[in-house]
Amino acid sequence: MVETASPASKPSPILIALGANLPTKPFGPPRAALESALAELERRGVGILRRSRWYESAPVPVSDQPWYVNGVAEVETALGPEDLLALLHQVEAAFGRVRREVNAARTLDLDLIAYRDVVRREGGPPPVLPHPRMLGRAFVLVPLAEIRPDWRHPLLRRTAAELAADLPQGQAIRPVQD
Repeated sequence: MVETASPASKPSPILIALGANLPTKPFGPPRAALESALAELERRGVGILRRSRWYESAPVPVSDQPWYVNGVAEVETALGPEDLLALLHQVEAAFGRVRREVNAARTLDLDLIAYRDVVRREGGPPPVLPHPRMLGRAFVLVPLAEIRPDWRHPLLRRTAAELAADLPQGQAIRPVQD
């Protein structure tokens, strides 16, 4: 179920971005795979508190790959950032993700976008938080602003809504029609 955001009094969330642009067996087309990935995360003990609607977006960087289906989920878990990232990678592998080249088409992509207010920079322990490539990417910021417009980037101190409003022009993204 897609929920709307509520007032800014909530604690800082754990946020995951989801994306896929290749079908996979036995999960089917990208949207079905993303729904199945959320169910698999819940089966493995990660609570899904809310999620955005699904969006179609052009590949970044621009290429001849199929368009992606993307979304963002707010989750709860007792896992720390390292263990949560490892779990996300396990689920990706279970869905047929093979990491061969950067920006390749994929059956499933699960990124840890933010873990509460944890800040980790390059050169520190993985994962880098908040996710260093989330800024300027409509396929992350638009769905994030949908569910948590009040979320504040812990380094920039700008909200998801502000970051989404300042996206560079030209990134093709649209809600998936049911």
